[in-house]
Amino acid sequence: MDVIANQLFAGLSMASIMLMIALGLAIIYGAMGVINLAHGEFVMLGAYATWALQTYAGLGILPALPLVFVAVGAVGWVIEKVVVQNLYHRPLDTILATWGIGIILQQAVRLGVGAESRFVKGPELLSGNTEIGPLIMSNYRLFVIFFSIAVLWGSWLLMTRTEFGMKLRAIIQNRSISECYGIESKRVYSITFAYGAGLAGIAGALITPLFSTIPTMGTGLVVDAFLVVIVGGLGSLIGAATASVLIGEATALFSMIMNDTLGRIAVLAGIILLIRFRPRGLFPTETRR
Repeated sequence: MDVIANQLFAGLSMASIMLMIALGLAIIYGAMGVINLAHGEFVMLGAYATWALQTYAGLGILPALPLVFVAVGAVGWVIEKVVVQNLYHRPLDTILATWGIGIILQQAVRLGVGAESRFVKGPELLSGNTEIGPLIMSNYRLFVIFFSIAVLWGSWLLMTRTEFGMKLRAIIQNRSISECYGIESKRVYSITFAYGAGLAGIAGALITPLFSTIPTMGTGLVVDAFLVVIVGGLGSLIGAATASVLIGEATALFSMIMNDTLGRIAVLAGIILLIRFRPRGLFPTETRR
């Protein structure tokens, strides 16, 4: 039982990381219908921005979070304005363009910073573990779990309780009619894309003490994030949260019962089976464009 409890906590920790990365993907696709293959590179930029702020400015991870959000969000805003905005309703072109942008960002970091792994120190305030009976929980991983819940709640409030969210939902339902009422869809799209990129940057900042900070780090992470979005239902925040927990816990338990490789295969097989019977995911959203 002790091993199972600790494995379940490990799964929840993994789920919180996947949720942080998948939220931006879910918001961008749900609002704009864009499959952003450069999303993993936004995570990578957030990690390197955190490393740079800690190395050259002496800022820890926690005070660096708002700066990383703004910096990576600004990169996303520029990419949307220059490239993505011209490719709406051309899904294949968008996929190819964002894939190319991801490669460019990887190579730019490799040339500018180097390909070797960078180390980012976790916050001293959150060092150590919390023990509840047999359960041993890393304080930093606990923080990441609660922070991801706070970001999910904040994103839900932004999308459902603000004027910006109202405009975004109107555009999702019918862009043409929304523009007739004076809503600037291009501006809303740009802000939405920047927000999704900023969330990916924050995810990159938070995982720096847990993952190697290298130019290709986002490639593997974004695959898991896409699985979360697909299983949860494209564009659904609640679906992304539910799917991240299911996939994280299933991966942890199967890895304990079998091994990491066979556990991963079992989870992917389960996802394929789920998609076979629910091709639109657990919580599909109804949209008109």
